Amino acid sequence: MSKNADTLAQAIREKAGDAPVQIGLILGSGLGHIADQVEGVAIPYTDLQGFPHAGVSGHNPNLVIGTLEGVRVAVFGGRAHYYESGRGDAMRLPLEVLKALGADTMIATNAAGSMRAEMPTGSIMCLSDHINFSGLNPLIGEPTDARFVPMKDAYDPAIRIALHKAADAAAVDMHDGDYAWYSGPSFETPAEIRAIAMLGADAVGMSTVPEVILARFLGLKAAAISTITNMAAGMSDEAISHEHTKAMAPIGAAKLEKVLRGYLRSLA
Repeated sequence: MSKNADTLAQAIREKAGDAPVQIGLILGSGLGHIADQVEGVAIPYTDLQGFPHAGVSGHNPNLVIGTLEGVRVAVFGGRAHYYESGRGDAMRLPLEVLKALGADTMIATNAAGSMRAEMPTGSIMCLSDHINFSGLNPLIGEPTDARFVPMKDAYDPAIRIALHKAADAAAVDMHDGDYAWYSGPSFETPAEIRAIAMLGADAVGMSTVPEVILARFLGLKAAAISTITNMAAGMSDEAISHEHTKAMAPIGAAKLEKVLRGYLRSLA
C-alpha cells in the first residue's frame, strides 16, 4: 500500500465520514447512472492527486462514497484504460485507496462484445474467468515477490453464486462466461475474434482484467459483470463503434442494476 493511498483515504474520510467502505464498484460505459443513486458524497477524480483522468466519453470520473441498498460503497464512476496511456497499472492507486477505506471486495462492470449467438446485444454476463489476450499485466515493474499472484478463482465463486441468486430473484437472465481482454482502442478484427473464440472466450472487451489482477494483488475479492453492447466483429452486420456501445449499454445496464441492487440487499 502506497503512502499516497493512505493520505488520499484520510482526505476522503474527512469529506465522506469515517465509516468503513464494504464494497467498491467500478462502472463501465453507460453505467454512470448507478453512481447517481448512491446516498453520499461525490469527489471528482481531479481532486484526488494521482487518480487517472479517465477521459473516455460515457464515463463520469467521480468517486462516490455513500450508501446503496443499505451497504457502504465506493463507486468509481470511470476507469482508466490501458489504451489511454499505455499504463496497465493505471487503476492501481484507486484500488489501493479502496483497500485503505476498508473494503474487502471489488465488483467491476464493463461493456463487451458477445461471441455467442445465444448471448445477444442487451444481455449481461457474469465473468467466470478471463483470458489476458493482450499479454499485458498491471504488475509489470512491481519489485516484490507479491507480484506472483495466483489467479485461480480470481472471480470469487461465492460472490458469483450470490450475484446469480440476485439475478434469479429479479427475474434477470444472466449468462456465465469467460472474458477476453483486448488492449484496444481499435476494435478487434474478425480474424482476432476467431482466434479468441478458439481459445474459449465468450465475450471480449478492453478493460476489467487489469483491475481484477490488481484487486487480487491487494487482497480484495473480485467479481465482474459485462453488459453486451454488440456482437463481436464478423458475427453480425452491426456497425461496431464507441457511439454504438454507448447507445446499447443502457439496455443491459438496467438488468445489471437490478442484479447489483439485489446483491447489495442480500448483504445489508
